[in-house]
Amino acid sequence: MNRTTGDHGDGRDGAEGGARNGARDGVRDGARDPEGDGVRDGARGRDRDAAGRARSARPRDGLGRPLPYGAEGVPRLPEGVVRGPDETVREAQRLLDAGMPFHAHEVFEDAWKSGPESERDLWQGLAQLAVGLTHAARGNSAGGARLLRRGADRLAGGGPVPGAYGIDVGGLVAWARELADRTEGGDGGVLDAAAEAPRLRPV
Repeated sequence: MNRTTGDHGDGRDGAEGGARNGARDGVRDGARDPEGDGVRDGARGRDRDAAGRARSARPRDGLGRPLPYGAEGVPRLPEGVVRGPDETVREAQRLLDAGMPFHAHEVFEDAWKSGPESERDLWQGLAQLAVGLTHAARGNSAGGARLLRRGADRLAGGGPVPGAYGIDVGGLVAWARELADRTEGGDGGVLDAAAEAPRLRPV
């Protein structure tokens, strides 16, 4: 996923454009990040980290929505972390169970960016499921349903990953399609992300 545009590189929707940078966050010029981990660039009007890379300093809630500067948000995940498959699954499950599917999607994104090409459909499909749950929990039922189905199709049609690291691919495909149908046919209310969190591995 391009974290500037919110696009995963193949036309798929991100949880929101510019989720990890300041391009659409209405950054105020010339002010400093109150947390001290980034200085907003007055010339360009976007937040930058200590290395000068574009990265939003705005705090975010558990669903990845930007909060006002100075508000208390959830801890930010570092970008580009290389984790093994087991660690990826454990960390993503922890975040899903905590009602933070947006952050779980970023863990899956790190996995597909750092892993072998043969596993790309697995990790991208899981990232799409997490983003779909994020949209549904934000009240965007149509976008959530679309991404849940897209992720399910990617998982179902992707190349085989022997053992899939114990991930219940078939169960996740069924979960995503059922939730998409329920979300689309609902009354437009938001979902409880923690209550709806899937199990990545069979219990």
